[in-house]
Amino acid sequence: MLVRYFAAARAAAGTEAETLTLDRPSTRRQVEALLVRAHPQPVPGQPELGQVLARSSYLLDGIACPDPDTHIPDQAVLDVLPPFSGG
Repeated sequence: MLVRYFAAARAAAGTEAETLTLDRPSTRRQVEALLVRAHPQPVPGQPELGQVLARSSYLLDGIACPDPDTHIPDQAVLDVLPPFSGG
């Protein structure tokens, strides 16, 4: 699956995108936990990725994905959208 980061999420992850291989069916919540484990140290001057993920919105293949228990297909694209302009 492809994870794309935007704005503060991109800064916190230190990358604009990364590819994950899901060994088993996963939920968005499980993918978030995997991302936090993959980025245990914050990028200097940035918040921890887990903090950013906790307040972000998500798009799954271009469609809003508000439920953290949503199943994530292996070939999906998950966009991480932190609040913009303080929203």
